[in-house]
Amino acid sequence: MIYKVLYQELPEEIPVRERTKSVYVEGESVRQVRKKLNERKYNIEYIHEMDEAHLDYEKLSDDFKVENI
Repeated sequence: MIYKVLYQELPEEIPVRERTKSVYVEGESVRQVRKKLNERKYNIEYIHEMDEAHLDYEKLSDDFKVENI
C-alpha cells in the first residue's frame, strides 16, 4: 500500500499550508509508515492511504516518487 504523508520539516513548527510538504511511502499500515519516518523527525500532519484512483492521479505529477525507507 502507498501512503501520502503531509508534514512540516521542523518538529516544533506550527503547521502552515504554504510550508506543508508531502512524501509517498510504501507500507502495510499507518503505524509502519510512522515508524519508518521516525528518524527524520518530521512534524507529521496527516497520513493518507491512497486508493487506486487517487494514486493514478498522483502519478501524473512530475513530482511523484515513492520513497524507499
